[in-house]
Amino acid sequence: MADSTTVAAPLRTMHASLVAVWLGTALASAIEHQGMSIQVLADAGIHDPRWQTLLVWSGLLADLAVGMALWLRPGRASYSAALLLMAAMTVVATALQPALWLHPLGPLLKNLPIAAMLLHLISVARITKEPL
Repeated sequence: MADSTTVAAPLRTMHASLVAVWLGTALASAIEHQGMSIQVLADAGIHDPRWQTLLVWSGLLADLAVGMALWLRPGRASYSAALLLMAAMTVVATALQPALWLHPLGPLLKNLPIAAMLLHLISVARITKEPL
């Protein structure tokens, strides 16, 4: 039987990797806000620069907010918010660019293990009633 330290370490690693995903995505979006993000929107038929800017920066701010919530307030609420944001962005991306599911680097396919990690962390937080 594993002791609590052995169990907690992988949970902390999952948590830290999710913080890195959301904050890293926000940072990447800020750095290249005129690059790939705009191209994905243009490829989906959104050519108005005002809409492109609004959508890119809205996504960036949402990623930043969830990343900060995960970092500063770990628990069911932040994990649930991350899961909902990821699901919403996956649905939108699928509607705009369904071919992203077939992309060799798997930008949407990677959301499946992220969802599994979030669901696991939500269930652990519910059982332990304390942040990781």
